[in-house]
Amino acid sequence: MVPDSNTYKIDCPTIFRKNNRWFMSYIVFDGRGYQTWLAESENLINWSIKGKILEFSDSTDWDMNQKAGYLSLINYQWGDDYSINSWNGKYWMSYFGGNSRGYERGQLSIGIAFTKKEPSAAHIWQRLPEPVIMPNDSDARWYDNSTIYKSSVIQDKKKLTGYRFVMYYNARGDSINPAKGAERISMAVSDDMVHWKRYDNEPVINHHKGISGDAVIQKIGKIYVMFYFGAFWPDQDAAAFNRFACSYDLVNWTDWNGPNLIEPSEEYDGLFAHKSCVIKHNDIVYHFYNAVDKKGNRGIALATSKDLGNSKLIFISKKESAVK
Repeated sequence: MVPDSNTYKIDCPTIFRKNNRWFMSYIVFDGRGYQTWLAESENLINWSIKGKILEFSDSTDWDMNQKAGYLSLINYQWGDDYSINSWNGKYWMSYFGGNSRGYERGQLSIGIAFTKKEPSAAHIWQRLPEPVIMPNDSDARWYDNSTIYKSSVIQDKKKLTGYRFVMYYNARGDSINPAKGAERISMAVSDDMVHWKRYDNEPVINHHKGISGDAVIQKIGKIYVMFYFGAFWPDQDAAAFNRFACSYDLVNWTDWNGPNLIEPSEEYDGLFAHKSCVIKHNDIVYHFYNAVDKKGNRGIALATSKDLGNSKLIFISKKESAVK
């Protein structure tokens, strides 16, 4: 279903499983800013909206107009159960927030939300009072000193990084001329999900121009696979597309040099096909992604490794459905 209004933009799917059902967190831009919603499915194809889990604040909070959330600590073993895990008695979600109105306007920073309730039930999560990573931190790096976007948090059970939790996030830097700064994927680490610090002095994925962003991790055998999107690269014909990189240690990544996994090919993704969430279930790979048509309508689409006989935008994406 192609959206009938580009005022409402649906974006950034995150998939997890709970109580033998599938759930998707996603974000909705409505003209003011981003809020985070939850949907439910029995079969990964047909989805029903459950409600909001992060919403606007009627206050002067640092994140009053932007709360774009991404569920954390999901089982990332390829083909496993994709359960969402708690830690310290809570479920966790990272998000980017800001107080400016509009589409990704102003300074955006990373916040952390949590709940002790069922993550499969639609309810508003609690939030830490202050951001955990900001572009104007005293230890901000050259690559993230302008603004920060999507983050993804996994548990590093082997402590390959020396820490319990690892966050990948994309940010724009080059503050000398931020309007021309590229977006790159970088790392932060934590032992408690509350206190975070940047890892190393260089990004882990850097194409120097355009955007590299929205990392999502899967572990296939002994290899960690980072699905991410690229956009506006000089050597690509497609404007936005999905790719991947591989690592043995979560720190050093080798980029795939072959064809894009997903790129514009349908009417509903004719402008952008990007922002992956890729899982394997019952021997079928489900590649959820953000689809933007040439009119700017934005929804969530699905590609699969086997033909399921259904080629259309599958997620509820019309204005009246997105906000009910």
